[in-house]
Amino acid sequence: GIIENYDEIKKDLIEKGHRFLSETDTEVVPHLIEEYYEGDILKAVLKAVNKLRGSFALAILSKKERDKIIAVRKESPLIVGIGKNENFLASDIPALLPHTKNIVILKDGEIALITKDEIKIFDMEGNQIGIEKMEVNWSLEQSEKKGYKHFMLKEIMEEGEVLKEVIRGRVKDERIELNEIKDKDFLMKVENIYIIACGTAYHAGLIGNYILTDLLDIPVKTEIASEFRYENPNLSKNSLVILVSQSGETADTIASLRVAKKLGAKTLGVVNVNGSTICRESDEVLQIFAGPEIAVASTKAYVAQILTLLLFSVYIGKIRGDVDEDFEKYIVNEIKRVSEFSEILLDKKDQYVEIAKEIKDLDDIFYIGRLLDYPTALEGALKLKEISYIHAEGYPAGELKHGPLALIEEKVPTFAVSTDERVFEKIVSNIKEVKARNGKVYSIVREDFKGIIEESDRSIIVPKTHIYLSPILSVIPLQLIAYFTADLRGLDVDKPRNLAKSVTVE
Repeated sequence: GIIENYDEIKKDLIEKGHRFLSETDTEVVPHLIEEYYEGDILKAVLKAVNKLRGSFALAILSKKERDKIIAVRKESPLIVGIGKNENFLASDIPALLPHTKNIVILKDGEIALITKDEIKIFDMEGNQIGIEKMEVNWSLEQSEKKGYKHFMLKEIMEEGEVLKEVIRGRVKDERIELNEIKDKDFLMKVENIYIIACGTAYHAGLIGNYILTDLLDIPVKTEIASEFRYENPNLSKNSLVILVSQSGETADTIASLRVAKKLGAKTLGVVNVNGSTICRESDEVLQIFAGPEIAVASTKAYVAQILTLLLFSVYIGKIRGDVDEDFEKYIVNEIKRVSEFSEILLDKKDQYVEIAKEIKDLDDIFYIGRLLDYPTALEGALKLKEISYIHAEGYPAGELKHGPLALIEEKVPTFAVSTDERVFEKIVSNIKEVKARNGKVYSIVREDFKGIIEESDRSIIVPKTHIYLSPILSVIPLQLIAYFTADLRGLDVDKPRNLAKSVTVE
């Protein structure tokens, strides 16, 4: 974590004779505990953590009381696993699955005293409080590689099944029913919507924004959580703020949730981890049911987030009278086919490997798209840069002339995503602009867009579906191309440098 006031604490401890071995902020924690220790490790930790400012998760062991682990949660996730004659501590649920499915998710400001035989929970004042146990419904098999070289590849290959899970129990007789939403009457009163997220979830939010704007007659805005939390947003009691986060523990998204609630807005969490902070603190929750995602780079959770946001968009549109029964039936039938279409794209490994071989030694790559294909371009670029370390940028295709075109040359290829007939001719023109500057073009293109296929050096063909579902399909080739590129470069695909699965500090 981050100890914001470490400098003043460190100076004080040095004056008292403590010798520091590093420049890290967290080294002040064991020194502070040592300063307060008088034979009771729990009391020493309580005194110490009340002096700390910042966001952190602590697991504390002492040679003087070897039978105990003290766990402290301050805005960073910590989970206690409950076993027989043994207990566990982890920062994420999948780490516990080989040992137990019974867990306690520590809440912000809670401290756990853990021995092999018992677990006690305290608040920051040292008062003992009740324990809320829960059972995880993920299986150990889900959190293992199952023969795949990396978790990321396994998780991409699970996307077809994940898409089925998202709609299970929510799509019945050509109708969408979200029974998880408790206050359906509020949806009629919503005057504006914000979608707040970070990273990959932000790109899913952009797609949700487009769909909601297309279907509803109210303003919709998507913002990056690290910006939103410091803004003065136009929120009221009739505003809906949707928080999208795979882990449900993203620090900036949690802070944005609390800003929204303080201003009186209704909140909806779109999360993967049941019992997470966003899940607990949101007024309403829609789980994406992607199962455990181990690789740092999010893939299956992304397509699940898009589909969940689509279901919600049609559902709220139906309640408000903006979506009629015929469209609902049509889109439900398209949704039912998307899993089958995804399997077609997952089965094109040889094509993805060939492209990966061509780009693995390059330094720069551009991704372009228009309308709903633009967030896909952003996500494709993010996937490549975060696991292969190749510099990649996503742009709205119409912005090429406003700067990026100056960088296009023979060794700077472009991925063009095109699934929307409304801007078909515009994308053809953009591709010609790249080709005129000797840039190579790889297109992720709808099957009936012959003009783009003819202009491209290589094309990955995407089945035709409704434009709201196209981003789920068109991102699959980009995920797999990024994966194979990173693997060919000999990199640790599941754990890219400098990145964490859950960004739990600001």
